[in-house]
Amino acid sequence: MANAFEHVHGLGADPLTGDTYAATHQGVWLIPTGVLDDTYLAGAPRADATQPLQIAGLAQDTMGFTVAAPGQLLASGHPDPAEPSDLALPNLGLISSTDGASTWVALSLAGKTDFHDLDAVPLDDGTLRIYGYDAGAGTISISDDSGLTWSAGAKLALRDLSADSAQADRLYATTAEGVVVSTDVGRTFTAVPGAPVLLLLDTVDANAGGGLVGLDPSGVVWRQDDAETWTQTGTTGHAPEAFAVVGGSSPWILVADATGISASNDFGNTWTALVTLSS
Repeated sequence: MANAFEHVHGLGADPLTGDTYAATHQGVWLIPTGVLDDTYLAGAPRADATQPLQIAGLAQDTMGFTVAAPGQLLASGHPDPAEPSDLALPNLGLISSTDGASTWVALSLAGKTDFHDLDAVPLDDGTLRIYGYDAGAGTISISDDSGLTWSAGAKLALRDLSADSAQADRLYATTAEGVVVSTDVGRTFTAVPGAPVLLLLDTVDANAGGGLVGLDPSGVVWRQDDAETWTQTGTTGHAPEAFAVVGGSSPWILVADATGISASNDFGNTWTALVTLSS
């Protein structure tokens, strides 16, 4: 188990099932949340397990991962080398699961693209706009038909991207120079004034105050409460590997680092350990 969590690429929680996931170098894992109280889960069912579970025994290298919509996961990366698979080599392109990562189907770009980051927002017609970071090309890719076809966006050396669920045309990214934002569907970017240099970031639901929350390279949690004001709200004390905001009116955050996976419902002031790795 420890080896899997030394390579956490993505985190997320499904509002339909309440399941919490870690996408790793060795597959997607179900993360136990039974230690969390109702201030986190907001009525969602709790996992009964006390240890992480590798879903369906699949050890694919899940590089890009997102809970795209209630009941739907999207991922990218590389197939499990030890298992026969219908998924293409060497890159998965975009794959989708509607059964909690037990099975996956290829949507597009099979064999061609390795997305190292993915995010999705709903459009007015019910389809998903999907943003992906093509690691090989160093460019942002955009799909407006739920991942079937793609267009090219900006070429950008980024570490993390996050779409604004309230404004589908707005996309944030972290770079070595600071946080940048696009308001034209990922085609061009400008610096976010006053933002700290963050490694990872995500957006907060409008009904929870909106804005951004992110972690800098040392693990300090920063929250933006309006267009220009950023506040340190806590710290993990470690360099972060993966990060996600679990939405809702009482949001909580998930962070993976060298110590394991932890959750916070006060933007990093206090933490609850979900997966603990031995030192």
